[in-house]
Amino acid sequence: MENNTFERPNLSFWQIWNMCFGFLGIQFGFALQNANVSRIFQTLGASMDEIPILWIAAPITGLIVQPIVGYFSDRTWTRLGRRRPYFLYGAIATSLALVFMPHSPTLWIAAGMLWILDASINVSMEPFRAFVGDQLNDKQRPTGYAMQSFFIGIGAVVASMLPWILANWLDVSNVAPKGQLPDSVVFSFYFGAAVLLLTVGWTVFSTKEYSPQELSQFDGGDESEQTGPSSSRFKFLAAIYLGIGALITALVYTLGAEPQLYILSFGLMVFGMLQLVVAMLKKGEGELKGLWQVFDDLYLMPDTMKQLAWVQFFSWFALFSMWIYTTAAVTSFHFGSSDATSEAFNEGANWVGVLFASYNGFSAIAAMVIPLLVRKLGIRLSHGFNLILGALGLLSFLFIENPQYLLFSMVGIGFAWASILSLPYAMLASSISAKKMGLYMGIFNFFIVIPQILAATILGLLVKNLFDNNPVYALVIGAVSFVIAALCTALVKPVKGR
Repeated sequence: MENNTFERPNLSFWQIWNMCFGFLGIQFGFALQNANVSRIFQTLGASMDEIPILWIAAPITGLIVQPIVGYFSDRTWTRLGRRRPYFLYGAIATSLALVFMPHSPTLWIAAGMLWILDASINVSMEPFRAFVGDQLNDKQRPTGYAMQSFFIGIGAVVASMLPWILANWLDVSNVAPKGQLPDSVVFSFYFGAAVLLLTVGWTVFSTKEYSPQELSQFDGGDESEQTGPSSSRFKFLAAIYLGIGALITALVYTLGAEPQLYILSFGLMVFGMLQLVVAMLKKGEGELKGLWQVFDDLYLMPDTMKQLAWVQFFSWFALFSMWIYTTAAVTSFHFGSSDATSEAFNEGANWVGVLFASYNGFSAIAAMVIPLLVRKLGIRLSHGFNLILGALGLLSFLFIENPQYLLFSMVGIGFAWASILSLPYAMLASSISAKKMGLYMGIFNFFIVIPQILAATILGLLVKNLFDNNPVYALVIGAVSFVIAALCTALVKPVKGR
């Protein structure tokens, strides 16, 4: 049979630049969220062990939104294209959420705003990953993902430093009455909303997408569909997850354990019930075929994706421990204050913004160095090496007393962050067809989100019961998780050229 597959043409540097530029704004909003949400929660009265459970909104939102957006973006074609409508509308919603977030009057409204903010960011972010796969050929995909990492680093540097810059360079107030955020934080969120909308708009209106017909030609026409688990198999799997979830729920209730554990048990039961719905749908093609397709493809993942799942799981568990606990660790361990109204606390919280900006700045540099490292060491060894650097960076928080020297810790974390944002996608890209690029990128997000949910469930318990509520040890747990991720990298066997 004649092979009608055509290779995507090489794009110029500026074409790749334009298609990735919107990620600068998306990461700007994401970095403002990561660096300041714990601060907002503490300002509104959250206790140390409540912070992880309040953060649960972010990963759960991603777990739900990304596969849905991926599935529908695979099947979308409008005047704006395939992925670009999601960039644009997600950016508009995110900008509005950024404006409102620092004005949340109560803790629970702030938690609800985090749901809205993270959902909006995910609507824009998920199609950007698939966008690179759609537009670039196998040789240029690593360059595209590295360019995304570069913009992620630049955007996050400025966003993370904004409260510090406004307070120290522009003399904007960095203190506020109890229960309110200082102007340095509020104005940062306003600026972030504008940057996000402008940069995403640049990508939307400067980049042309391939039509579905062109993408079909690049992939060699229609592919034969694999069949997922049968209806009876889904029922069997549903029974397992429902049974385990019910058992954990009963144990938590009987033993009077911490209520955060209900998140884990209820999550398992929801996953089981969804598979029961899929089992019913498989008897006839019902209107919820999208749900059926997501679960079918979850069990039909390419081998490379299955192997990368473990790497992603432990990498993102480590990252989430850092995002949740760095503010609490630095303010209490290095600045000696857990009082959100004190000058020392706010000085420490602003320094965390500088640290987060630093690791993102180092990640922008790493994005240029990593391709050279891959040529020398290979992609798996390079990724494992970078994860070990991240582990050393987190572990050093326990031994460094002078907060100024924590800037050195950020070098290793920056290399790990840049690597996590590029090399797993580069290893995965060749095993996914354009036809399901969005859906599989959404499913791949499961292995980013699930460890975050687990971290939000158990980290508070571990820190409280094992480490006397000393948050710096959450970063040590993150360091161990990075090491495990590095070891799992050795099991990954990338697909070479599809």
